[in-house]
Amino acid sequence: MSVLDLILLSVALAMDCFTVSITSGLIQRRLILRTMLVTAVSFGLFQGIMPMIGWLGISFFSGALERWDHWIAFGLLAFLGGRMILNGLKNDEEEKTYDPSRFSTIITMAIATSIDALAVGLSFGCSGYDTLADIMLPVIIIAIGSFLFSAAGFVIGAYAGRRINFPVEIIGGIILIGIGVKILIEHLTA
Repeated sequence: MSVLDLILLSVALAMDCFTVSITSGLIQRRLILRTMLVTAVSFGLFQGIMPMIGWLGISFFSGALERWDHWIAFGLLAFLGGRMILNGLKNDEEEKTYDPSRFSTIITMAIATSIDALAVGLSFGCSGYDTLADIMLPVIIIAIGSFLFSAAGFVIGAYAGRRINFPVEIIGGIILIGIGVKILIEHLTA
């Protein structure tokens, strides 16, 4: 793959991170630099690490992963989306429990959005990336792309969240479930 191909692949993989980051920013309704950085770094790290894990494990679990990766991503995103919707339907601010700034929530979202990157890593193992040195450039480009798109998404969401006065948690939950359904349909119809 050329560097341009890798950049385009990075952008494609970062789209789910971008969307989820916008949703997190919308819910926060303000730019919290620490949360934005933790989210962007986590998304970038997982998007970069997952292709390497896929590449390393191609001989061990490629068949099993292909059968289940879309269900895992769908389940994680549907769970988070459902929590967001339920949280948005609650009237009392004290009762709301979904918090996109919680580290456990960020990590769950990072894993859910990086399942496709794991599958990309499997394809790298089958397409001429034979050494660790070969896989480093794609991993770095994917990680940087996801970091940048996640940070930008969070900023856009936080900026828009200040201007929107309706329960964005419900819309965010629907978006997360929609991403999960999209992943599921893409894999089941491929």
